[in-house]
Amino acid sequence: MTTIVRELTADDWPQLWPMLRDMGVGDDPPAAQRARFLRLLADPRWALLAAVGDDGLTGYAAAQDHGPHLRSGDAHRVARLHDLYVRPDRRRHGVGRALLDAVSDWAAGRVRYLEWQAHRERAAPFYERLGHRGEPCPQPEYPTFILDFGAR
Repeated sequence: MTTIVRELTADDWPQLWPMLRDMGVGDDPPAAQRARFLRLLADPRWALLAAVGDDGLTGYAAAQDHGPHLRSGDAHRVARLHDLYVRPDRRRHGVGRALLDAVSDWAAGRVRYLEWQAHRERAAPFYERLGHRGEPCPQPEYPTFILDFGAR
């Protein structure tokens, strides 16, 4: 099956909403969740990406550029990968790798570091299979992963 990664659009909401619910959403009603999604789509600091296969939306990723650092400008600029989700029926088919590659490409043109935390048992093994290594953080069950794109 072919996977294409592209920017999410407002039209993706009906297929995206079940994925967001599966990841876990706050107490906001669905209409407020959708309104936030639409606001973030228009925000250039965010990368909201869709993985699309022959059977529709198969996953998504959400990353945020935190902007220049107060003291060091872009020298230590960081983007955070907030979400990377693949539908259970499409896991281990390259969808997650395609999404992480796309987020990395987006971040590499903007920031020095891309960072994220991943649950030690549920998500970290995926990133480790791709060659990334998590470092301990204050929440020991969520190691921190960092990609360093080098000086800009």
